[in-house]
Amino acid sequence: MKINWFMSIALGIGVAGLGAPAPAQQAANRPPNIILIMSDDIGYSDIGCYGSEIQTPNLDQLAAEGLRFRTFYNMAKCEPTRSSLLTGRYWKAEDMVSMPSRMRDLGYFTAMSGKEHLQNWARPTAVISRTFDRSFVNNMRGYFVPETGSSFQVDGKDVPNEQLAYRGEPPYYKTDVITNYAIGFMEEAAAQDRPFFLYMAQTAAHYPLQALPEDIARYRGSYLKGWDAVRAARFEKMKATGIATDRWQLTPPSSDINRFRTTPKDHPEIREKIPLYRPWDQLSAQEQDELDLEMAVYAAMIDRLDQNIGRLLRRVEELGLRENTLIIYFSDNGACPYDSNENFALPPGDPNGFRTLCAAWANVGNTPFRYFKQYGHEGGCNTHCIVSWPAVIREPRIIDQPGHLLDLLPTFIEVAGGDPARMSDGRRPAPLQGASLLPILQGGERPEPPYFISGHRDRFRMFRQGDYKLVRVNGEEWQLYNLAQDPMELQDLAAAMPERVEAMAAAYAQLGMSETE
Repeated sequence: MKINWFMSIALGIGVAGLGAPAPAQQAANRPPNIILIMSDDIGYSDIGCYGSEIQTPNLDQLAAEGLRFRTFYNMAKCEPTRSSLLTGRYWKAEDMVSMPSRMRDLGYFTAMSGKEHLQNWARPTAVISRTFDRSFVNNMRGYFVPETGSSFQVDGKDVPNEQLAYRGEPPYYKTDVITNYAIGFMEEAAAQDRPFFLYMAQTAAHYPLQALPEDIARYRGSYLKGWDAVRAARFEKMKATGIATDRWQLTPPSSDINRFRTTPKDHPEIREKIPLYRPWDQLSAQEQDELDLEMAVYAAMIDRLDQNIGRLLRRVEELGLRENTLIIYFSDNGACPYDSNENFALPPGDPNGFRTLCAAWANVGNTPFRYFKQYGHEGGCNTHCIVSWPAVIREPRIIDQPGHLLDLLPTFIEVAGGDPARMSDGRRPAPLQGASLLPILQGGERPEPPYFISGHRDRFRMFRQGDYKLVRVNGEEWQLYNLAQDPMELQDLAAAMPERVEAMAAAYAQLGMSETE
């Protein structure tokens, strides 16, 4: 009998008493469970094992027993990342089949909890409520769940906030609630003794900057040293822990982003400062204190995210599933610098406020790279990525081979025993545009894909072939970088190598991607 997890939790009986699975569930030939965790607008260096001072012990533990990618590309913005992730493609095609549908075809229980946010081209294929067995989708702007109203959907149906399956006492914080449902869906799969694919798409740390007081207090005052000092300390930690190579260097601060975004017109004296880098020692003590609070709230949101990842991992352990569960964590794009502030009278952290991170702190998040969310530069499109699978990955490693989120679907299909090119009935859906990472997970290498694409829409595109990478900013002329020699993208080679620019631009144009947007 299928357990209605939502109703059981709401009635207080739940399935939390589930113990370790039956011995058959531990069979060596059983396909792995898969947990995919994606965070939102968290920069490359914003977690501890990638250099941060923010406390992320659970992610750090995953890294300590698994793999860390130095280069793992996303699509540089929320909607394209989610759309490409769930379709396995950079752009639309006939007969696309979504990630959960492919996993269900292989016998998996599929569940999703968190943020949907798809582009129009992906929606016919990837709408969450139509493709996952169970789903919990967030429709809230903020993080503190109102007592009344309907801010979420369960299996495509609006659910009154007062009927949500909470665990714990109020105030109810969205990151916690998303995790509650993720755990519940996993328990449902365990009760059915089925392999599961669980996609937890957290909204943290996307604005608005809202966090629980006890989490903010842990970081208040930590950032009075200023963004330059924090950024330098992160880079030193990255070098000490091995994630930064000898060729890496700390790039100059990125700024001047106002020309790419429309901002509100009120409070121009405040807004004119938000997109700019300014030396910390030139700020007043009051402004330094306000900016310390801003970053403390952001850090608190990441801290709370990690706490919830810990809750999920502990339940995996309690269910006896950890050894043969493949867990992947990454972020949808780099840190976000854009001014979407509302009501400056309310400070960051306030449950009723709507404040965003300034460009200088976002630049810290993307240490040591240039630029931010939506850019095709590494600061926008290269995320941290952690992979843990104890049954296969026995020794921790840092991976030099580049990966892309489009590689995840073929990886999942292959580890589940399927063929990425065909369904179990022999039908051939639209070709996937990534390549399986399984050889890397098993300790080997894979042939590098012929190209990688990222950047928000065609105006901010990135196109990489081998070591060379084209980048376009806001529809301007292509820039060209050699990432083997210049991983920080400081030396634009376009003027010196026009033939390579022309050849790569032609190869990109031949793909027809810009025509789909």
